[in-house]
Amino acid sequence: MPRLSNSLPKYRKHLGSGQAVVTLSGRDFYLGPHNTKASKLEYDRLIGEWLANGRKLSTGLSNDLTVSELLLRYWEHAKGYYRKNGKPTQEISALKSALRPVRELYGSRPAVEFGPLALEAVRQRMIDSGWSRTGINRAVSRIRRVFRWAVCKELLPSAIHQALASMDGLRKDRSDAPEGSPIAPVRDAIVKATTEHLSPIVADMVRLQRLTGMRPGEVCIVRPCDIDRSGEVWKYRPEEHKTEHHGRDRTIFIGPKAQAILLRYLARDSVMYCFRPIDSEAKRRAEAHEKRKTPISCGNRPGTNRKRKPKCTAGERYDTNSYRRAINRACDKAFPHPTLGYKMCSSFTDAQKRELRKWQSEHHWSPNQLRHTAATEIRKQHGLEAAQVILGHSQLGVTQVYAERDDAKGIEVARAIG
Repeated sequence: MPRLSNSLPKYRKHLGSGQAVVTLSGRDFYLGPHNTKASKLEYDRLIGEWLANGRKLSTGLSNDLTVSELLLRYWEHAKGYYRKNGKPTQEISALKSALRPVRELYGSRPAVEFGPLALEAVRQRMIDSGWSRTGINRAVSRIRRVFRWAVCKELLPSAIHQALASMDGLRKDRSDAPEGSPIAPVRDAIVKATTEHLSPIVADMVRLQRLTGMRPGEVCIVRPCDIDRSGEVWKYRPEEHKTEHHGRDRTIFIGPKAQAILLRYLARDSVMYCFRPIDSEAKRRAEAHEKRKTPISCGNRPGTNRKRKPKCTAGERYDTNSYRRAINRACDKAFPHPTLGYKMCSSFTDAQKRELRKWQSEHHWSPNQLRHTAATEIRKQHGLEAAQVILGHSQLGVTQVYAERDDAKGIEVARAIG
């Protein structure tokens, strides 16, 4: 098997003609007389275009390129582009959902024939599938981005993207697409009832996020080395955050109540994550061992009845998905269905399964709602500007999305002025 190499194709001399030559993707390109300035400039130009096209030869405008082939090429580009600290971003999963109906409806069709009417048909498929209006508009924007990229790579004529850009987005109350419900704060009583069914570590993550208003991803990656404990109020600067690619800094202020929660997790290596699934699993096993009724001399000894190669193991840190799933499972236990309970049974009819899923979706809350709750409380007590600082927003308009207005102030003013 040939050794893989990242080196560039060589600038060589063709002995038969005396010209300079370079081989790109198995094809020879003659550059002119060997060792001349003109041939070296031509070499640099070809290598630059070849690298810009992902170490592939540019095929130029083609009527034979299908939509599926275009999506595959863009997907290879997206997997390398939408990465952060060596890991795929959430944009990858959003792209996969947005491009699926395009591939299903027009995958075998030539890409040059994909116009506004085709995009409208894709959008109608999303409406029929129950997508929200704002979700559809974002998906359509991602589809346009694919064809804009194809124009930049000289795979399609520019008229294709210009035609797709002419289609307006869906407007409120002017389509059959349902309106997505805004993210609302979650009441503290509901949070308290849920934490009773969470593991101690995840419960502390919930309490810390509620007190500080940090994002779910930020609470998952707390490390002792990222916390400045020199002042009365600690300052937490996460190793990564949502807007760092815009060149913005993020500082999270940790007060006395939040400090009391974190203190239990700081006596460890400074680069180790404070909240680790592996620690939570160890505590769960220790509690199960304490409740054991069978004598140690009988039955399975601790650690002997585990799978040698389990499909899933506890890791060194939570991510936003595992954090959310833990909360959803606790919600199922805290708010079970009045008659069906909280577990899906094989004996349930299809109607009962749908009813249980609907009940569970209505009684789940997400970690991001804790951020909304903290923002609303801060705005009510300290004003909108204070909420902006705590949440780390650069614009007040963004903060208003998170912090609900206090109607009581409006009522008080109206009562005073008549």
